[in-house]
Amino acid sequence: MKRVGNLWSNIIDFDNLLFASCKAQRGKRFQDDVLRFNYDLEAELFDIRNELMEKTYQPGEYKTFEIYEPKKRMISASPYRDRVVHNALCNVIEPIFEKSFIYDSYANRKEKGTHKALDRFIKYFRSSQYVLKCDIVKYFPSIDHEILKNLLRRKIKCENTLWLINLIIDNSNPQIPANEYFEGDDLFTPFERKKGLPIGNLTSQFFANIYLNQLDHFIKDELGIKKYVRYVDDFAVFSDDKLFLKELRQKIELELEKYRLRIHPVKSRITRVKYGDNFLGFRIFPNKIRVKSDNLRRARRRMKDLQDDYKNGLKGMDEIGQSIQSWVSHLNYGDTYRLRKDIFRKLVFSQ
Repeated sequence: MKRVGNLWSNIIDFDNLLFASCKAQRGKRFQDDVLRFNYDLEAELFDIRNELMEKTYQPGEYKTFEIYEPKKRMISASPYRDRVVHNALCNVIEPIFEKSFIYDSYANRKEKGTHKALDRFIKYFRSSQYVLKCDIVKYFPSIDHEILKNLLRRKIKCENTLWLINLIIDNSNPQIPANEYFEGDDLFTPFERKKGLPIGNLTSQFFANIYLNQLDHFIKDELGIKKYVRYVDDFAVFSDDKLFLKELRQKIELELEKYRLRIHPVKSRITRVKYGDNFLGFRIFPNKIRVKSDNLRRARRRMKDLQDDYKNGLKGMDEIGQSIQSWVSHLNYGDTYRLRKDIFRKLVFSQ
């Protein structure tokens, strides 16, 4: 496997750092930390560049908060200057790994995303009798640092770049406990191994794709499975043979153990297509698509929040219009004409 070197000069190049700062501030231009950084942008970028060159750069502390939809999760927000560094790194190394990703991995990739994943899922779903849906237990908190670094070293040999990657990984903040035992472990192994990536980081999303890329190739290349879709740690395999999917699940479980991961014993199941199944906020059936009730509740709550933000002068109509259009685009994937009509009939903005 060919490894890539001589990346460091591209990462610390001023133009790359400037481009990284533009990407990092998208949708956040008027936040206080972004405004302070941009007040003396050139000096800030040169400071980052010098710290990286001299290896004195140290990531700052994360700010954490919890979200409860679609499930309870701890989100970690890194300081803005760290987000600039994350973008600068990913600008350079992402194209190297992108070439190795399979077509049917859809999360956090250019020209992919939720809607294309839904399209693929629906296509495979409606041409099969059964679907094996899997979800990994505590995926981000379970990502093993040593295994991840080894996977990254398979592609990258530039020592300076690996120094920065290791620094970002090692400075991950504590996640919820994910102490699973695997073959060969002693009593203390799950507690001694460093693991967990902060949800909310650009680098975490990217590293998470690299971590499961091995599973993608195992399923597609070694097992020869054609009908397979993955979005982050949710993945599905489709077949007309239920017994085949039962045996496949066992093979997947054994493969995931190499990376100290386990699929959820309850959420992972084989379903007959005619009864429908859930994927990315929708309930998919052979002849219709319904919005899941929790997704609908979020839509209604989101519209109410937008009304309050407008009334209190926190958002203008341009920003609100973009948010509404985003939701309309998402709801369009279901048979939701009457639902959308009901939601937007009651939507009135006044100050």
